[in-house]
Amino acid sequence: MHRRELEVSRDADAPPPWPDGADLSEVQDVADGVGPLLRRRYRVVVRDPGRAAAEVIREVSADPNVVAPGTLAHFTKVRGDPGALRAGDEFTVRMPGPWDGPVRVVHLTDTSFRFATLDGHIEAGQIEWRARDEDGRLVFEIESWSRAGDRASYLLHHRLRMAKEVQLHMWTSVLERVLRRYGGRRDGPLDIETRRAA
Repeated sequence: MHRRELEVSRDADAPPPWPDGADLSEVQDVADGVGPLLRRRYRVVVRDPGRAAAEVIREVSADPNVVAPGTLAHFTKVRGDPGALRAGDEFTVRMPGPWDGPVRVVHLTDTSFRFATLDGHIEAGQIEWRARDEDGRLVFEIESWSRAGDRASYLLHHRLRMAKEVQLHMWTSVLERVLRRYGGRRDGPLDIETRRAA
């Protein structure tokens, strides 16, 4: 695993703008959060993948649990039709401890989907799952732009670092499950980058 943390400017690492027409009711924007803005990217590169990027995202978006580690995160759809993903769909992400996270789909393409965190989530911001085909390889990434959802979350994440390590383990487990389900062989280590803007 290759893991690095960088200090950056907030302007350079601002989250993507909200899509036109996105339902922002109950959304926890980064402006609503506490502490530094964190832009985190978790990446795996798969050589000789069994599926193209669009096929991977079509299956994962239909049910994120096909790659989510059930003991660390389970996606329960609470709004929207099963087996398909549309803007406005909502999930509760069940996690160990007091960290269940409500999210809403705010943007999707053939090769990506993006969630916004909702009131009560441990984080305030956005998280995007995406894949792309690159020189015969599959690149799968999860990227988030967020701040702690409240002071208690800030304490758990930045001072005690408990939530941060749970989150790291959860997302690296997703990458490993993508590799097992759609690989191929891993091309290089898992790559985790955190860009911190005070």
